[in-house]
Amino acid sequence: MGGAAIDRSYRLEDRYARLAGRVYLTGVQALVRLPLDQHRRDAAAGLRTAGFISGYRGSPLGTYDLALWQAKKLLDDHCVRFEPGVNEDLAATAVWGSQQANLLAGPKYDGVFGMWYGKGPGVDRSCDALKHGNYAGASPTGGVLVLTGDDPGAKSSSIAHQSEHALIHCGIPVLNPSSVQEYLDLGLYGFALSRYAGAWIGFKCLTDTVDSAASVEVGPERAAVRLPEGFERPPGLHIGWTNTPLQVEARLYQQRLPAVHAFVRANGLDREVLGGPRRRLGIVTAGKAYLDVRQALDELGLEGALAQEAGLAVYKLALTWPLEPEGARRFCAGLEDVLVIEEKRPVIEEQLARLLYNDEPRPRLLGKRDERGAPLVPSEGELAPAVVAQAIRSWLERRAPELARRLRAPAATAARMARSPEWK
Repeated sequence: MGGAAIDRSYRLEDRYARLAGRVYLTGVQALVRLPLDQHRRDAAAGLRTAGFISGYRGSPLGTYDLALWQAKKLLDDHCVRFEPGVNEDLAATAVWGSQQANLLAGPKYDGVFGMWYGKGPGVDRSCDALKHGNYAGASPTGGVLVLTGDDPGAKSSSIAHQSEHALIHCGIPVLNPSSVQEYLDLGLYGFALSRYAGAWIGFKCLTDTVDSAASVEVGPERAAVRLPEGFERPPGLHIGWTNTPLQVEARLYQQRLPAVHAFVRANGLDREVLGGPRRRLGIVTAGKAYLDVRQALDELGLEGALAQEAGLAVYKLALTWPLEPEGARRFCAGLEDVLVIEEKRPVIEEQLARLLYNDEPRPRLLGKRDERGAPLVPSEGELAPAVVAQAIRSWLERRAPELARRLRAPAATAARMARSPEWK
């Protein structure tokens, strides 16, 4: 039988210890490996750094602390300290303190990178500490990731939640990874972004991704960071002692967030993943919703040649707030229609509407509701490929009926799924 060769040398400990190649990780294990890889990258760059992790257990990151304790020896070997908080607020305050380490005389390390974790309601209750920490800023040799455990379908939580609006309230940029692989890659970019812009960086951890597992690529070539050219960072962008309330507010919104945009552009974090020379219809999405979109397109038969013929393009965002404007405008230019597919309440759609409002010509923009005001992409519960497929079909039946007639029928889709081993 054909297929990839089996690596019989692989051991369980390789999930954290193997430096290059492929490893098998759950979403939680990827978040354990992330600070190890960051320490390794710093060491290779000649930096002597440490890591500090604190948070409060809760679904969907409820087993993160257990996984960290299980890897304690390896974390110790890489100068990563895990100290769970009495509550989410104190954990965030402790992470804020990690960024102050190099403001004191005679620091033990060149910098300390920090990670805070908590479930969605914990983000809500900790906004005071998170906002103060973000306004104060991150160290240029430290950086902070804010891991937000979101459970949009309330599968293991008392209430359905999403954290973007709380993070936006705190002025914290939001990265939205779509897979276990992106937990590692976007996580490393996230630390580099935090160091570059001086801001704390939100990192959305959705239940389905946290609970999944995958064979992923690791190695020093992953997340090759490029510093922006032609963008001058102002002095005093990072954490310091001389900040006053109005200074830190102005610094965040007038200096740090533009630096975030420059970094995202330079590293191509937002990108067009499907498109062609004849672009007519566009879909903008991010995170798990992106995977739902790709599966929905496949079920509808709207991939490959048919997608090219239809002029369909898909734009995958890594940074969902604040929306990077240059790439978004470039993607939307020349399109007749743009459909935003995102989990729960609109974040991307509202930013895109504001961005394109004064552009002429501009595409018709749809998302949670269609052009008649009827519901299109649900704001409640969680998305699924079948739900997304129905939204795309409904959109195309009105905007491109000649294309909609060529889509795979729902019954044919169900029969195909029943026959295909990949759906079993």
